[in-house]
Amino acid sequence: MPPYRVQAHNTAIASENKIHDDTVARQFGFTGGLVPGVEVYAYMTHMPVARWGRDWLAHGSAECRFAKPIYDGESATVTSADAGDRLEMSVESRGEICASGHASAHHDTAAPLLGAFEPVSPPAVRPPADEQTLATGSWLGIAPLHLTADYAARYLHDVRETDPLYAAEGIAHPGILLRLCNWALTHNVVLGPWIHVGSHVRNFALARVGDELGARACVAANYERKGHRFVDLDVLVIANGTAPLARVIHTAIYRPRQAAGAA
Repeated sequence: MPPYRVQAHNTAIASENKIHDDTVARQFGFTGGLVPGVEVYAYMTHMPVARWGRDWLAHGSAECRFAKPIYDGESATVTSADAGDRLEMSVESRGEICASGHASAHHDTAAPLLGAFEPVSPPAVRPPADEQTLATGSWLGIAPLHLTADYAARYLHDVRETDPLYAAEGIAHPGILLRLCNWALTHNVVLGPWIHVGSHVRNFALARVGDELGARACVAANYERKGHRFVDLDVLVIANGTAPLARVIHTAIYRPRQAAGAA
């Protein structure tokens, strides 16, 4: 397929996560505030949707890894190549590969039973993120999102999506579902600057405008690598409290080594 080009947009300039703020991001060695990884994933999903349409949104899978930052206003070019039964994808900006991954039209994993993921509410007062509050086996929940037509349309605009499928059929963009995985962190703990580094997504059903979207997450791992502190979340995204939409292994550096050194 031809390359897909997007003028990247930092949707999180005003976010609590100051890695998206120019001043703070420069203190961590970046040129400016980072475009969120969930939005870079959103750019990438244009390719499997162009290849397989709504079938991928309902039954497909994808994996994405973020190696280098993409900055607001930069051109991001998504390319893909057929590799057997899947697409190999990459995102280039400034002449560098910033993200890579792959997508398949179908996967052989059944949707998990809803009861396998414990429903919990976010705490009234969020504790600081650390090895105890994000201990392996901990359950996390989010305040649900009622997906209005305005929210869905604004998201399509923010990620510069050009495929008419979403607006024409009232389908939620897959980037919105991945955003809920970020919420599984931010609705439960207080974080300093943090970085989403990758996700493995398996889709089970379409999300639509009008749905109430939720997420149930378990901390699958909490570990150190090269001075960074990582967390892996096993997240089940659901619609209307009953229907599994996607299962995501969501990985983030919740305490970068720069922040650990400053502490």
